[in-house]
Amino acid sequence: MHQLAVVTLVLVSLCFLESADSSAYDKIVTHSRIRARKEGPYVCALQQVVGTKKKYFSTCRNWYKGTICGKKAVVLYECCPGYMKIEGMRGCPAVAPIDHVYGTLGLVKATTTQRYSDVSKLREEIEGKGSFTMFAPSNEAWDELDPAARSALESNVNIEMFNALHYHMVNSRLLTKDVKNGMTVISMYNDLGLHLNHYSNGIVTVNCARIIHGNQLATNGVVHVIDRVISAVGHTIKEYLDTNDDLSSFSAAALASDLMDKLDQPGQYTVFAPTNEAFDKLDPDYLERIMGDKTVIAALVNYHLLNSVQCAEAIMAGSVYETEEGSTIEIGCDGDSLTVKGIKMVLKKDIVASNGVIHLIDQVLIPNAAKEVMELVGQSQSTFKDLVSKLGLAESLGSKTEYTLLAPNNSAFTNEVMRTDQNLLKLTLENHILNQKIKLSEVYNGQELEALSGKLLRVFIYRTAVCIENACMLRGSKEGSNGVLHVMNSLIKPAEKTVYRSLVADGRFRIFLSLMEIAGLTDVLKQEGSFTIFAPTDDAFNELNEEDLALLKRDVPTLRTILLYHFSNGIFINGGLEGGVTNLLRTLQGNNLQVKSVNNSIHVNSVDVPDGDLMATNGVIHVVRNVLYPADLPVGRQDLLVLLKKLIKYIHIKFVPGFVYTEIPLTFLKRTITTTHYVEVPDSTKVIRVIDREVAVEGEPEMNKVTGVMEGGPSVTKVTRVIERQPSITQVTRVIEGTDVGAGGKATGPDFSKITTIHGDPSLIDEESERITKIIQQGGRFAAARKALAGTRRRVRPVRRLHKPRE
Repeated sequence: MHQLAVVTLVLVSLCFLESADSSAYDKIVTHSRIRARKEGPYVCALQQVVGTKKKYFSTCRNWYKGTICGKKAVVLYECCPGYMKIEGMRGCPAVAPIDHVYGTLGLVKATTTQRYSDVSKLREEIEGKGSFTMFAPSNEAWDELDPAARSALESNVNIEMFNALHYHMVNSRLLTKDVKNGMTVISMYNDLGLHLNHYSNGIVTVNCARIIHGNQLATNGVVHVIDRVISAVGHTIKEYLDTNDDLSSFSAAALASDLMDKLDQPGQYTVFAPTNEAFDKLDPDYLERIMGDKTVIAALVNYHLLNSVQCAEAIMAGSVYETEEGSTIEIGCDGDSLTVKGIKMVLKKDIVASNGVIHLIDQVLIPNAAKEVMELVGQSQSTFKDLVSKLGLAESLGSKTEYTLLAPNNSAFTNEVMRTDQNLLKLTLENHILNQKIKLSEVYNGQELEALSGKLLRVFIYRTAVCIENACMLRGSKEGSNGVLHVMNSLIKPAEKTVYRSLVADGRFRIFLSLMEIAGLTDVLKQEGSFTIFAPTDDAFNELNEEDLALLKRDVPTLRTILLYHFSNGIFINGGLEGGVTNLLRTLQGNNLQVKSVNNSIHVNSVDVPDGDLMATNGVIHVVRNVLYPADLPVGRQDLLVLLKKLIKYIHIKFVPGFVYTEIPLTFLKRTITTTHYVEVPDSTKVIRVIDREVAVEGEPEMNKVTGVMEGGPSVTKVTRVIERQPSITQVTRVIEGTDVGAGGKATGPDFSKITTIHGDPSLIDEESERITKIIQQGGRFAAARKALAGTRRRVRPVRRLHKPRE
C-alpha cells in the first residue's frame, strides 16, 4: 500500500509538471516510464491512435481519457529513448551503444535517411569530427513525401539531396531540454532558419514536424527522429498571402484593416486563412457593410490570427486560444483533421512561414465584434428576437444605433406571458432594451439604467451574480459592433410601488402592517431606501388570540425586536444568493438571517419562502408563512414565552428569567414632519393658503404643530431639513390680523392686541416681548406706510419667524 501511494503521488506530481515548456518533453517521457514501471526498467508507456501508426508519449488528460484527437488509443510498451532490451531479461535494462551520427541513424531505425546520407556523400561528414544535431525523417516520413518531390531529390543526390539533408541539421548539439518555444536556429543549408516549438503537452516540433524519438546521443552530436520531411522556409505570411491567388479575398480584407504589414514582420503567428470560396458563402450585403467599416473588418481579420505558432501535430485535444481580436477560439483535432470551433474546416495545414504557420480553411470566422447585436441573439433567446421584430421594435435598432439587449431565455415566455395584450407585451420588451451600450465590466451596484420604455432599471451586484431588478444575467454576454447582449434568466419586472403600497395592495399582510404601525415602524416601508423584507402573512398569526395580540401591542420594545428581525439592509433577490451555501443577512434587529437558495427556491432560517422577489421601489419582498425569530435570542418573561411558542414552532426558544431586549436605535428611520399654516385674509374675500414645511428627522423627534393665519396671497413654500440627532422642534408663528385705518385712509398702526405668540420656549417669550416694545417705541412698522386710497384697506405683509431648534 505504501508503494502504491508513492507511485500515485509521483504520477500526480508529474501531471502538474507538464506546464513547464522548457523541459516538457523530458517530463512526459519520465511520466510514461513511471506508468510502465510494472513492465520492467526503462520501459515507456505510449498511446497509439487506432488505425494509424501515430504514437505519443501522452499527457494525463489523454491517458485517462484513452483518446487522442477524439480517437481511441491503445497502450504500447516500448523501450524509453536511449535504452535497449536484452534477451531473457525484463524491461529494457541495457543502455544503447553510442556511435557517430551516421551509425545512430541505423540504431533509431531511420534507415532511409541513413541511406540517403550515404549516397549524397554526407556520410563522411556525419561520421567525422564535429557536434551536430540531425532531425532525421523516419522511414514512414519519406514514404509520405510527395512522389514528384522525392523523385527530384533522388535524381540529384549530390546537390538537391545533400542540401535537403543539410537543412535538417544544426552545427551544434541541441537536446529537447534546450529547445524553447518559438526558437529559431540556423541550419547547415545556406544559413536558413529552422523554426522550433516546445509545447506544454511535451510535443516538440521543427518546422511543424513532430519529434517522435528524441535525444538519441551520438559521439559527435544527437539525433531526433521526426515524422515528416521538412523543406526550406524563406517567405513571410504576407508574402505567401500575396502570391496565393486563392487567398485574394482574405488578403484584401487584411489590407483594408492595415494588418498586412504586421504579417510581414518577425513574430510567432498562426493564421487561419479563409479561401475565396469561403468568402463567397457570405451574404453580399454583410460583406459590403463590414468592408466599409475599418473597425469591424480589423476585428474580423484579427479573429483569424493567433499570437503563437500552433502546429497541427502539436494538438492532441481541444484547447482554447486567445485571438488577436481579443476573444477566444477553440482549436482541436478529429483524427488527422484539424478542427476550429469544433468544425472540420481545415483544407490544408502547417504551411510554415518564417514568422509563423498558415492553415487554410473553408469558412470565414466571424467574431461577435463583427456582428450587430441582434445577430448575436442565439437560439435560446429566439422568442425574444421574434417578438422584437413582430412588435416593431427592430426598426429602432439599426446598425448605426448603439444599444444593449437584456434578452430573456425562451423559458421566460410562458403561455401566460404570450397571452398578454400586445401593447403591454411591447412595453415589457422595451424594458429589456437599453438606450446605450453597457458592457458587463461597466455595471456597478446601485446603478440605474434607462430602458427604451423610459423606466430606470436598478443594478444589483452580488458575489456570484449580476442582476437587473428581479432578473439575473446568465453566462454568455456578448459585445457586438454596435452594442452588447446580456442573457437574462427571466423577464424584467420594474418596481412600480413602495413596499408599503405593495403590501397593502396584496391584502395578505394586514396584521403585519398593523403591528408595524403600532411599533412606529411604518415609515420604513414607505421611505426611500433598499431593504429586503421577509413579510409574514396573516396566516403566520393564526395561533394568536385577541389577548395575545393585545399583549404584543402593549410591549413596543419586544414588538420592534420581532418585526425588525424580518428586515435586512440591501436588496437580496433569489438569483443573487449563492446557491448551495448559507447566506448570512444582517437584520435591522442585529442578528443574522440564514438564507439558502436551493433548486430556485429560498429558505430563510429553514422556513420556506413560497413567494419571492416581489420588487418594490424601495426594496424587495419575500413572503413567509411564519414569524421569524433569532434562534440565539432568549426570552425573559413567561407570558411572552408562551406567546412566542404559539407563533414560532420551528425552533426552540430559550427562557432566561429577567432577560430584557436591548433597545434598538432607529437610526435607519427617516420620518417626514409636515407643519401647515392656514392664512386668512381679513378682506371681504378670504383666501386660505397652506404652507407646508417638511422636516425629515432620523430618530423620534418631539413635534409641535403650529397653525397661523396670514393675510394676502403668499406663494407656497416648502422647506425640508434633515436633523441627524433627536432635537426638540419648536416653531413660533406670530399673526397680525389687520391694521386700523383712520378717516383719512391713513394707517394708524397694527392692532397689537391681536398678536398671538405660541410658547414653546420661555426664552423666546422674552425675546418677542423686547421686539414688540421696540416696534411700539418706533411708532409701529407701518407708521411710514404710504397713504391708502379712500375707502380701501391696506393689505398687511405677514410677519413670520422660525426659530432654529435647539439641540
